[in-house]
Amino acid sequence: MTIFQQQDYEGIRVAMTEQEIRKENVIVEQSKRDPRAFSALYEKYFDRIYYFILRQTDDEETAGDLCSQTFVNVLHHLKSYEFRGLPFSAWLYKIASNEVNKFYRKKKGTKIFSIEEAKVRELVERGDRDGQGWDEDIIRQLLAYLKDLPTEMLQVLELRFFEDKDFKEIAFILDMTESGAKMRTYRALDKLRKHFHLKVKYDE
Repeated sequence: MTIFQQQDYEGIRVAMTEQEIRKENVIVEQSKRDPRAFSALYEKYFDRIYYFILRQTDDEETAGDLCSQTFVNVLHHLKSYEFRGLPFSAWLYKIASNEVNKFYRKKKGTKIFSIEEAKVRELVERGDRDGQGWDEDIIRQLLAYLKDLPTEMLQVLELRFFEDKDFKEIAFILDMTESGAKMRTYRALDKLRKHFHLKVKYDE
């Protein structure tokens, strides 16, 4: 199986061009002077951040609260935001990830990941298992296997394939080096490749 870039909720690629990133940063700079301009970014990213958090909490009320707190923090610290050539969303995901981590530290619980079956199907239905195909039993096995992966591996898989983040963004969001983000992703994919005989294309 070849793993392709994830599509966003309207079927359009989430990955942005450099021109789009810089154009969006213009809105960010406008928002620093006039918070009303931020509404365009809020509407664009609220659902994405909500579902990103929901996968890590599996509770709609908690996800809603943490998502709201994420945007409160974003607005509170917006004037200190510095453009580093990355999409503005990388900063949003970083703050959201920190909110989730704070939630679990306070709760003193183990972080969970709720991986939607539809998201997994989008990945597996684009390829085959060395020609063996995919049946319902294999799909269920894959879902169970993904949920049992270590948290640090699930984090990079979620960001890389469900959120379409490149390795620079992943490194920024998770406070790690770019080479570390690549290595962690490759190790997670190696586990899937070996267990399910997948044809994994690492770099796209």
